[in-house]
Amino acid sequence: MPAQPVRLSTAQPDFEARFKALLHWSADTDASIEQRVADILADVKARGDAAVLDYTARFDGLQADSVAALEITQAELLAALAAIPADQRQALESAAARVRSYHEAQKKACGESWQYRDADGTLLGQKVTPLDRVGIYVPGGKAAYPSSVLMNAVPAHVAGVPEIIMVVPTPKGERNALVLAAAAVAGVSRAFTIGGAQAVAALAYGTDTVPAVDKITGPGNAYVASAKRRVFGTVGIDMIAGPSEILVLADGTTPPDWVAMDLFSQAEHDELAQSILLCPDAAYLDAVQREIDRLLPTMPRAAIIEKSLNDRGALILTRSMEEACAISNRIAPEHLEVSSRDPHRWEPLLRHAGAIFLGAYTSESLGDYCAGPNHVLPTSGTARFSSPLGVYDFQKRSSLIEVSEAGAQVLGRTASVLAHGEGLTAHARAAEMRLK
Repeated sequence: MPAQPVRLSTAQPDFEARFKALLHWSADTDASIEQRVADILADVKARGDAAVLDYTARFDGLQADSVAALEITQAELLAALAAIPADQRQALESAAARVRSYHEAQKKACGESWQYRDADGTLLGQKVTPLDRVGIYVPGGKAAYPSSVLMNAVPAHVAGVPEIIMVVPTPKGERNALVLAAAAVAGVSRAFTIGGAQAVAALAYGTDTVPAVDKITGPGNAYVASAKRRVFGTVGIDMIAGPSEILVLADGTTPPDWVAMDLFSQAEHDELAQSILLCPDAAYLDAVQREIDRLLPTMPRAAIIEKSLNDRGALILTRSMEEACAISNRIAPEHLEVSSRDPHRWEPLLRHAGAIFLGAYTSESLGDYCAGPNHVLPTSGTARFSSPLGVYDFQKRSSLIEVSEAGAQVLGRTASVLAHGEGLTAHARAAEMRLK
């Protein structure tokens, strides 16, 4: 069966209904998964290391006498870095340098402390401090993601987090050398070969061996996502990520095979991934479909791409690029490519996206690996109100207030009036005591 993304046109009378159906995705987790995760979290909280060992043996087929035996030493991380091929080491170090440079600029822009004094000498400000310890979850098993190590650990390191704990499942004990090398490059403090809900629980609650963290970041399967949702409040989390998404906004000037491959780049993640093309040129949509047909048989993950495009993909004809931009804002995609001759003409119209890739040469895949900005992005329309993972996710802000004697005379009267209005007499009296 060929890959046939649904063809829509904004001029169709039923476009709105079909468009809403296309975007629908339920984040509800299977009830059996939710119950299993709840049981695992409770067990790890109660039994600590013993429970982690049991679940690691059961789910990953990895037997160990202690959780300490599941820790990967710094020497092993450095050995992995030394052992990988030279081109892989160079690529890792180059990507890490770009990611680090971007996040250092981000820290300067939004992650610094500041303060000022007003006319009466009162000091007001903000103190920015890094979290003490964070945990990063790196998927393992069916695929290995060294890029996820860089994107989670590097901004934490730049933020000044002194301790970064990595967990990564290693089914049957098979360790991925590139993941371990990435941990060495990114500055991971400690690493454990544990995964799943039990790893999230160990990071959230702490065990005799795995230290409790302040925040957990990184993607995972449905069990990991459910576990992160349940431990939120005990620890911070980055986000609950849905399937990967790409939206290409094209004016018809980019080679159609480039755009077809960009659509594939998200569709190959999994069957639930979504790839959408918006364009005001019907002939160009036809050309992209022809390239999809031609290129799909050459792809190793053709079956996954085909199902993703057939179930959730779309080629949408718009009346104009302006309308395409408006639709893009409604979708609020994770990845947004503005594949046009003059992308800066359209960028001001785009308000909601996890990351915006400007111009025909800016493939989304470059952002995944080495452009510099973070690839951990909001999905499922949450870019309307949330942001990419960044330095700010590994910092917290404390307000600074130092009221002068003169300032207390003004602020105290204001506070007194408001506190009495709320019926909070002690609040009012505390302010009034400072008045002359």
